[in-house]
Amino acid sequence: MKKLFALAALLIPFSVFAQDLTDAQKAAMDSAQAVNAAADPAPKVEKPNYWMTSYSFDLGINQTALVNWAAGGYNTATIAAGLDVTADYNKDLTSWTNHIQLDYGFLWSADKPNLLQTSKDRIYIETHFGYKTSETSKWNYSAGIDFRTQFSNNFDNYRQETPTDPKSKWIGDLKSGLLSPAYTNVALGMEWKPNEWFNLNLAPLTGGITAVTIPSLRQSYGMPKVGETGDPSLDYKSYLFQFGAQAKANVKVLINDKFKYETQLVLFYDYLYDYKNPAINKTFPVRINWDNGISWTPVKFFKIGLSTWLIYDPLINLKVKDTGDPSVDYKQGPVQFKEFLSLNFTYTFVPKKK
Repeated sequence: MKKLFALAALLIPFSVFAQDLTDAQKAAMDSAQAVNAAADPAPKVEKPNYWMTSYSFDLGINQTALVNWAAGGYNTATIAAGLDVTADYNKDLTSWTNHIQLDYGFLWSADKPNLLQTSKDRIYIETHFGYKTSETSKWNYSAGIDFRTQFSNNFDNYRQETPTDPKSKWIGDLKSGLLSPAYTNVALGMEWKPNEWFNLNLAPLTGGITAVTIPSLRQSYGMPKVGETGDPSLDYKSYLFQFGAQAKANVKVLINDKFKYETQLVLFYDYLYDYKNPAINKTFPVRINWDNGISWTPVKFFKIGLSTWLIYDPLINLKVKDTGDPSVDYKQGPVQFKEFLSLNFTYTFVPKKK
């Protein structure tokens, strides 16, 4: 019995020591876990990206060569480039869309060996701000600005300065130029956007300025007449202010990744239209711009495109003759149409929205 008490007396200190050791180890492990937890960085939270951007570049080259071709014709070469950039912002009830289109192209033909003719020339810039009337509404309060012009001077009716000299300078009738004309519109109204591929903007308050910086073209683009000096630089103003209502419809249809169709129709009615002016009172008092673009990408980096532009402007005076009599030389308010078919190298970059 005495031996048992002695053994117990010996084991008690070891038991206490073992318990203390276990408690110390547990405390050390808890402390290490706390340190590790504090050392681990908090999970990174990515900020939302409210912007969606896209960039598209087109380059088209076409060439025709004829050697002893019995049916006749001329050697030709064309080159055209285009840049299309969009940047759209969407957050809660606010939207902001931006669009830039730049197109420029040349045509060379063997029948005019010393001449490069412009085949494509366009600058279009548009920005539009929208604010939804409610979270579930398809209507936005809207404000927008758009600007149209071109890069360089364009001519028509080319002829040689010295007809007997095949190397003489080619001259033509100037038809348009940089900022001649230039159209700027500021529109306030409402936008209906029922889905992603269609929107309709109705702006009963639209102010427009048409500028023509080249004096000889001011009569052709309907600038207000201020005198009768016989000098176009003095007879007509360099700008025209218009105030009216505008309706703008946009459609953008994507069929898989290869086929795309886009169209924009703009109608503008001028509240200040001069019905008493005998030169324009027989024309339809609405300006129309209708742009269409169809593109098909059968293989990567190659695109077949068709673009058309239709313009009706009742103030346009198209010069058709040169007799000196304005009533005979000019055609009032003609319908203008342009078409461009191309086979292009194309590169498109569309980053994914986060």
